[in-house]
Amino acid sequence: MGQLGSVFTMVLMLAVFYLVIFIPENKRKKKYAALLNNLKVNDEVLTKGGVMGKIINIQDEYIILESGPDRTRIKLSKSGIGTVINLNTNEAVEKK
Repeated sequence: MGQLGSVFTMVLMLAVFYLVIFIPENKRKKKYAALLNNLKVNDEVLTKGGVMGKIINIQDEYIILESGPDRTRIKLSKSGIGTVINLNTNEAVEKK
């Protein structure tokens, strides 16, 4: 009976670990993938590096941002986007 109890405890610990770690992480990944798929030209974004700018061109895996008063253009990977800024309320829609 002692071995059965320890096996049950191990299975229970693995189930709790899965529920606490993997399920929320998968939800976060799906939400972030949806954010990247819904990027549009003229969206205001904040990169993971802290650069804020407006999307002026979207390619397959890259975007081009226009940032600052000089309208500096920056080419970066879509995965570099951390947050999309809602233009109506200036609040972050999604934050990584």
